[in-house]
Amino acid sequence: MTNAFDPADPGFLEDPYPALNSLRETERIFYDERSGLHLVTRFHDVKAGLRDQRLGRVHDHVMSRDAMGLAPRDDRWAPFRDVERWSLLELEPPDHTRLRNLIANAFTVRTVEKLREPAKRLADDLLTPLAEAGSMNLLADFAQPYSVQLIASLLGVPLEDGPQLVEWSHRMVKMYELTTSDEQAVAASTAAAEFAGYVRGFIKDRIQSPRDDLISSLVLAEVDGERLTEDELVSTVIVLLNAGHEATVNTMGNGVVAFMRHRREWESVVAGGVPGSVAIEEMIRWDAPLHLFERWVLEEGVEVAGRALRPGEKVGFLFGSANRDPRRFAHPDDFVADRGDIHHIGFGGGIHRCIGAPLARLELEVGLTALVRHFPDMELVAEPVRHQTFVIRGYEDVALARR
Repeated sequence: MTNAFDPADPGFLEDPYPALNSLRETERIFYDERSGLHLVTRFHDVKAGLRDQRLGRVHDHVMSRDAMGLAPRDDRWAPFRDVERWSLLELEPPDHTRLRNLIANAFTVRTVEKLREPAKRLADDLLTPLAEAGSMNLLADFAQPYSVQLIASLLGVPLEDGPQLVEWSHRMVKMYELTTSDEQAVAASTAAAEFAGYVRGFIKDRIQSPRDDLISSLVLAEVDGERLTEDELVSTVIVLLNAGHEATVNTMGNGVVAFMRHRREWESVVAGGVPGSVAIEEMIRWDAPLHLFERWVLEEGVEVAGRALRPGEKVGFLFGSANRDPRRFAHPDDFVADRGDIHHIGFGGGIHRCIGAPLARLELEVGLTALVRHFPDMELVAEPVRHQTFVIRGYEDVALARR
């Protein structure tokens, strides 16, 4: 049965849910030899595992690679690892706690709400000429510039640099896949080095001349007399730029395609029967932008999904599978715009729950509502083209036109 899980197979990547559904109903957890991961399929097991602090994103603070029987790290990818070193996604307490506390004030619901009106103006500015033309590529023409410009303006990065930020980000996120080639790893590592140099310039400038932007706030942030180091600032800004648009863009693409293929649900949103704030939760749940989150076993005596695991083994939590678990969601394969269940696993869980979730929700709500205003009668005019990736799930092209 585990042969059904094949992230290198184009058919699986196009629609992994039949295979994931079958696996989930037969195996709470299974071992995938190709990735070396114990993969967890069911909602409650995934949720419990994400909260278990005996599992960690990194292992170096408790166990060396040699002690775990792992090969030394490949020095070719050192620039990428240097950027990741102080990413919130790659830290455990106490470092994670310190950095998250320093960053948290920027992403409170109250702070993010101040971006609502700028987000509305930006969405309208982008969509007005597209609606007049009557067609668009949802991702290239709207979702990407909308999300990148919003996070760039929040951080204080020039909006005209948006295409370069997207290009760096697209190359870097290939390192999170289960089937990364050496060529992709070289490109990701080069992008990380270039991105880090770019960010260091802004950090030096804001140290000398702070402004009313998030980079300045991060430079000046202080908790118990401590501030972020330059390396920590670089990692933080890059992860905020990357995560701040990749997941939102992919959710917008996945969700709009779902709406176009479930026309009655789209019409219910257009008619005003389902608010955007409700509809986006189903967009996130039904076709999640992130399908896998990995953790190392750090202690003896750990059991995940009923299986005893040893220190040094690695666990993969299958978000897309968990979000289609009938033990948690009624009729989970149905796309129901007014389901309104905010307790999906789209934003992860535990100490690594997405710190930018309030911003992502605001971006998606405002963006979807703007699409309703400007493209209420839109439809697909070509078969959408999927990225050939599993962990980061999204589309390359979604061509839409007004009827």
